[in-house]
Amino acid sequence: MIPFSVLDLSPIVEGSDAAQSLRNTLDLAQHAERWGFQRYWLAEHHGMAGIASAATAVVMAHVAGGTSRIRVGAGGIMLPNHSPLVIAEQFGTLESLFPGRIDLGLGRAPGSDQATARALRRDLNANPDEFPQDVVELMHYFQPVTEGQRVRAVPGAGLQVPVWILGSSLFGAQLAAQLGLPFAFASHFAPAQMMQAIEVYRSRFRPSAQLDRSHVMLGFNVFAADTDEQARLLSSSMQQAFVNLRSGRPSRLQPPVAGYEERLTSPERAILEQTLSCSAIGSPETVRRGLQAFVDRTGADELMITSQIFDHTARLRSYEITAGVQG
Repeated sequence: MIPFSVLDLSPIVEGSDAAQSLRNTLDLAQHAERWGFQRYWLAEHHGMAGIASAATAVVMAHVAGGTSRIRVGAGGIMLPNHSPLVIAEQFGTLESLFPGRIDLGLGRAPGSDQATARALRRDLNANPDEFPQDVVELMHYFQPVTEGQRVRAVPGAGLQVPVWILGSSLFGAQLAAQLGLPFAFASHFAPAQMMQAIEVYRSRFRPSAQLDRSHVMLGFNVFAADTDEQARLLSSSMQQAFVNLRSGRPSRLQPPVAGYEERLTSPERAILEQTLSCSAIGSPETVRRGLQAFVDRTGADELMITSQIFDHTARLRSYEITAGVQG
């Protein structure tokens, strides 16, 4: 099986708080390292009641400081929210503290609603075509300083921080191919254009100083337990989260509810079927078959596994089962 990595949104569950969420994040990262996962990525979201990883670089330092080998990354930094120089300095600092272990995934979505985006002091009228220019500028700050260069990232200049392009459409695939960067597709929640994006990226890929051949990582949901029935129950927390989000009622991650799908309207069920189509839910054998079928269908080079499960112990068990499948 191909390498597996972990995507952690640091879920804040109902009845808990961000402090406990961040403790759980480090605990999961330490287990993931022992179980042989390749990377541990955290995502930038703002103003979300159920997500504690808004200050992504800070949480990365928390995770990297509590582990020793696993790569730690952003999946991703939403670059339109930031100055490229500031991100170069942040990730130059992380790379200086934890050399050879830091990944920088970049996305162009705001990771928030419009009111929160204004509070982040983004230019909401900015041209989306500026994202490729910002990526190139950011990558430039990691190059060795040249004579006469007035603006430089300290730390950052001369450091080898791998840059990834994240996306859920063809735009990211095209940019990653053009720049010769690895590409991570958000198929765990936006799978509609996945196969087309993979084809575009691979067919147009140009080798670069960072990467000599294309590399596709795909997001994939896993809800694993000792039985199929237990796993289906665990997955209902994530189902509630998506229905609440799409209904304009984002919330903390809710406890699992038996028979949740049967209570939904037909449109709500259709949303879940489409949104969570890239998922494996079940016992170890069920999950193994689901993962293998997905890899066979897509030809993915790596999977980014996310398991939004309410109970932390059950979440650990889901990742442990997934690691066993990989082995």
